[in-house]
Amino acid sequence: MASIEEIRAARLKKRDLLKKRGMNPHPASSNRDMPLGELSQSFDEYIKKNKKPTVAGRLMSLRIQGKIIFTTLYDGSGKFQVVVEEETLGRDDFDLFQDTVDVGDFLEFKGGLIITKRGTPSLKASSWLMLSKTLRPLPEKWHGLQDVEERYRRRYLDILMDPEVKELFLKKAEFWKVSCQFLEERGFVQVHTPSLEVTTGGAEAQPFKTHHNDSGMDLFLRISVGELWQKRLMAAGFNRTYEIGQVYRNEGSSSEHVQEFTNIEFYVAYLDFESGKKLVKDLYCEVAEKVFGRTTFSTRGHDFNLADEWKEYDYVSIVEEMTGINILNASDSQIEAKLKELKVKFEGKNRERLVDSLWKYCRKRISGPAFLVNHPRLVAPLSRSHEDDERLTKTFQVIIAGSEVGRAHSELNDPLDQADRFKEQQKLIEEGDKEAMMPDWEYVEMLEYGMPPTFGFGFPERLFAFMADKSLREATLFPLMKIK
Repeated sequence: MASIEEIRAARLKKRDLLKKRGMNPHPASSNRDMPLGELSQSFDEYIKKNKKPTVAGRLMSLRIQGKIIFTTLYDGSGKFQVVVEEETLGRDDFDLFQDTVDVGDFLEFKGGLIITKRGTPSLKASSWLMLSKTLRPLPEKWHGLQDVEERYRRRYLDILMDPEVKELFLKKAEFWKVSCQFLEERGFVQVHTPSLEVTTGGAEAQPFKTHHNDSGMDLFLRISVGELWQKRLMAAGFNRTYEIGQVYRNEGSSSEHVQEFTNIEFYVAYLDFESGKKLVKDLYCEVAEKVFGRTTFSTRGHDFNLADEWKEYDYVSIVEEMTGINILNASDSQIEAKLKELKVKFEGKNRERLVDSLWKYCRKRISGPAFLVNHPRLVAPLSRSHEDDERLTKTFQVIIAGSEVGRAHSELNDPLDQADRFKEQQKLIEEGDKEAMMPDWEYVEMLEYGMPPTFGFGFPERLFAFMADKSLREATLFPLMKIK
C-alpha cells in the first residue's frame, strides 16, 4: 500500500500535467447552473426538454470499464452519476481525465441526460474541468476515520464520509432555529452583548483571560450570554430580549463539558416565576417535537418524556433525603466528611463549593424532567430571596438525565441586597475560589436607577446533545483539540 508521501507525490505530478495541458487545477469559479439535488428531483422533466446542464461537485467513486468511466459526483445537495466516454469526450480529453483525476477531486461536467442500461439517471459528459485537484486521498468508505480524536480533528472528512454526522449538525441547526422562532413568536427581540468583559457575570465558572493592548487592561471571555447586559436592557425599557451565542469556561472536558459552547439566554420584564416555568416547558416540548418528532428520549441510562408532568424537587429536601445532610444547618466539616464518605471529588473547601458538590452527587440520580427549586442564597447570587426565608432563592434548574440543562432566576433587583451578595462572592475570590462570581459594581449602580421585576432563563447546547443521545464533544462541530 502506497504511503501518503507517495500518493501526494503522484498527485502533484498529475497537477503539473493539468497545468501543462492548459487546465488550471484550482480555478476561482465554476459554470455550474444547478445543484445535483435539483437535477435528481427534476430529471424526468429535464430529460424531456433535452436540457444539457452543467454540474459540479466532489468525485466520490470512479469505475473504469474500458473506454467508459462511471463516476459518482456529490455536491452537498445530493449525488448523481456522470458517465465519461472516450467517444463523446474525444481521445485527448478522455486520456487527460483518466491520467489526472482521482476520487476526491472537485470537477465540473457539462453534458446531456441519459438513462443507462441499468436504469440509472445519468449525465453523459461532453466536457469536463478540474475545479480542485486533491493531493491527499479520502478515507476508505467502509473503514473511514476510526479514531475518535482523528474524527474530531478532521471533522470535514468525518462529515463527508458519514451522512449521519452531517444529519446530526443539520438537526442541531434546526434545534437553534426553532428555539429562536419560539421566542420571537412571543415578542422577544434578539440582542448582541459583549463577549469581552471587564468582569464576568451571570454564572460561576473560571474564565479565560486575555489582554487588550490599546486600552492596556486585562479582559475576560464571557461565561454567560450577557446576563448582566440583558438585565440592563430591562432597565432601559426593553421587556423581552434574548441572545444566542458562544460562552467560554476554563474548565475540564467531559461528555457534558467543553470549553466553548453555545447558550441561549432570555429575559422577561414583569413575568412571574410560575409563568416562567410554563414558558420553559412549552419551549422544550416544542423544540423536541419540531426537531426530533417526539418528546420521549433515552440517554446516559435515563429515560424521560418532556410532555409528562415536570416534578419539582426542593434543593434542601432532596439533598437531605439522598445524603442525610441538611445543607442549611450542617457545618462545613460535616458536609466535607459526607462528600468523602460518598467518594465525591470536589475542589475548594468553601461552603458554596461543598454544597454544590453534594447537590451534583444527588442530581445524577434524577431522570426528570424536573424543576429543582429553592436554591440556597449562597449558590444563587443573582436571584431574589423568598420573602418567608431569606436563606432560599427563587431559582430553578431544569434537570434531565441526571444533569442541568437550563437555569432560571426571579432576578434580584434590590441594589443593596445585590451589593451584599457581590461582597460575599468577592470574599470567596480572595480566599482562592476560581469559580466565584466577580462583582460588577456598575451593574449595582444600574439597579439603583431601578430594574423592573424580571424573569431570566438560559439553556445550553447540552440539551441538544441529550436529545440526540450524543456526548457534547460529538455534538460540537469543531471541538478544541490539543496541538499534535
